Amino acid sequence: MGVLNVTPDSFSDGGQFLNPERALEQASMLSAQGAQIIDVGGESTRPGAVRVTPAEEQARILPVIRAIQSELKLTISVDTINSSTARKAVKAGANIVNDISGGLSDPQMFAAIQDLDCKYVLGHWRGNPQTMESLAHYSDVAREVVAELAEQVAMAVAAGISRDRIIVDPGLGFAKDIYQNWDLVNRLDELERLGLPVLVGASRKRFLAHALSAEDPASVSMPRRDVATAVLTALLLQRKLWGVRVHDVQSTSDAIAIVSSLKNHQETK
Repeated sequence: MGVLNVTPDSFSDGGQFLNPERALEQASMLSAQGAQIIDVGGESTRPGAVRVTPAEEQARILPVIRAIQSELKLTISVDTINSSTARKAVKAGANIVNDISGGLSDPQMFAAIQDLDCKYVLGHWRGNPQTMESLAHYSDVAREVVAELAEQVAMAVAAGISRDRIIVDPGLGFAKDIYQNWDLVNRLDELERLGLPVLVGASRKRFLAHALSAEDPASVSMPRRDVATAVLTALLLQRKLWGVRVHDVQSTSDAIAIVSSLKNHQETK
């Protein structure tokens, strides 16, 4: 899943793809590099981000989704926590709704998409971008994340979204501190207990930068974070993941190709 942020303030690439033509070019490049899904987002959800109205979010993303669907015919995911945006995006051509809040941000989300022909990525988070960092308190992060995801999955199913449409995301970086993120990454197999596909989005996040420079994570460049993302992805291929969400598709595709080649060679021995 290649990330396409149509925002002025995303933490790593804000402002680069606000122009629909530029966004279309980026989507085409991500696809050429190996992205099977283009994840289009119109609102930054980094810690501390200021919310925008659904109308502004839709004005940013709907032309891009229509253009990708029309010109490139790629599988499209819409990264949104707003029910009205999710519904309009699917009507415009999106195939997947990627809701990092797992239905907690907008109580109408489940009802808005239950009758649509789309997959639903249900992410784990607590609070909102302004409060999430203060809510990173767990006695057992993996166990609690799985339990909270299970509760939201049950609510989604009760609202009419069949389980075969649901993908879960542990929400790395959302209401988790650096050490909790690593604990969660090490125990992703526990998410398999839910019996649902798993999407992981670790790309360029602070816990990776902290591993490279504990004293000043903010100083770690995006290219270095991309290498770290690719390495982590390669290591996570031993898990039963449905997908990985990344900004730099090329480095991750290369990492996957190398690991696949190694495994194939081992199997022919």
